[in-house]
Amino acid sequence: MGVRKRQMAEKIKAEKKQIAFAKLNNCPTSPRKMRLVADQVRGEQIEKALAILKFSPKEASRRLEKLLLSAIANWQSKNEEANIEDADLFVKEIMVDSGSMLKRLRPAPQGRAHRIRKRSNHVTLVLGSNNNIES
Repeated sequence: MGVRKRQMAEKIKAEKKQIAFAKLNNCPTSPRKMRLVADQVRGEQIEKALAILKFSPKEASRRLEKLLLSAIANWQSKNEEANIEDADLFVKEIMVDSGSMLKRLRPAPQGRAHRIRKRSNHVTLVLGSNNNIES
């Protein structure tokens, strides 16, 4: 019984080593605009995803590019002995959730006021590896 649990724990630990993630909190861009860029890189290899983000004209792509580079660095720190080219990394999961909202008032005609909602978002990026790297 104890041996089986230990084997399962080692298996889970090996699986955790294959993934790395990075989070971006309270990014001052609306979630809808960020999702447009995030949908372009979901499931792509990291080389292709970096190229897409680098040449995208959208402002959100700059922030996602930095986040992807951070996730790659996190993967490298977990797997120091592994080669990044052999790992065959890809964007396994990318989630964009809405963050806190700043509410402002803008003057409107006839003494009225319109509410302006300045949205922010949280992005979570998970990298996965197709190859099994032996430690």
